Amino acid sequence: MSEEEYVEQRSVSGALLGAVAVALLAGLGGLFWCYSIQKDLGDTQKKLTVEVQKNGDLTQKLEATNARLRATSETLGQSVGMTQRQIELRTQNIISQQRAAEAKMQEAQAATQKQIGAVSTEVSSVKTDVGGVKTDVAATKTDLEQTKTQLTRVVGDAGVMSGLIAKNHDEVEILKHRGDRNYYEFTLQKGAQPTLLSTIKLQLKKADQKHSRYTLNVSADDRVIEKKDKGLDEPVQFYTGKDPALFELVVNSIDKNKVTGYLSTPKNKAVSQ
Repeated sequence: MSEEEYVEQRSVSGALLGAVAVALLAGLGGLFWCYSIQKDLGDTQKKLTVEVQKNGDLTQKLEATNARLRATSETLGQSVGMTQRQIELRTQNIISQQRAAEAKMQEAQAATQKQIGAVSTEVSSVKTDVGGVKTDVAATKTDLEQTKTQLTRVVGDAGVMSGLIAKNHDEVEILKHRGDRNYYEFTLQKGAQPTLLSTIKLQLKKADQKHSRYTLNVSADDRVIEKKDKGLDEPVQFYTGKDPALFELVVNSIDKNKVTGYLSTPKNKAVSQ
């Protein structure tokens, strides 16, 4: 073997050994890599198992949460539904009350309008009545003036000119308002006790309705004066008192056993109590 062949052979052997070494190293590196990979896969598998377990727990918790949410949603929905129904009922109640209040207000307004109309009618009626009263007052004044002209003066049974003679109650009222004498109206019944007027007493003894005549007794100054067969509206005169003053009586109505008339006395004579 030549030196060149030996050198070539050693080169080949060295190369082969290098290749083997490289292969061995590569194999060892591959084994180490595989081991590392296997270890990493184991760790990853463990981690994955843990994560799967966690995911399972999370899934269970999520399902439980969803269940609670569904229950809460149903409860909330029921509460909202109840609240909605309550709101609707309350709203309907308020609307009903408002309508009732509006109806009452309309009724009150109608009643008020009716009362206003009635008051207006009454006011118009009062105005009419006032106008009628004014007319009546004017007519009464006219009648009074006419009545005054009808009052007469005549000579009484004592031969003295009498004052104005009244023939009924209305004319007596006119004489009273003149204020120059006192006037006392009376009604005498036959058979009754004497009637006190002013300072005298009158007692009816006879009433002749057919002939319009009457007889009565006058008690004055402790004596009795008989006025016999006197006529209707005739002034019956007599004097009485410490300072004799003229009293005058007139009978305006003669019925069966009853006469009606008035007594006229001077102003300074006391009134009977």
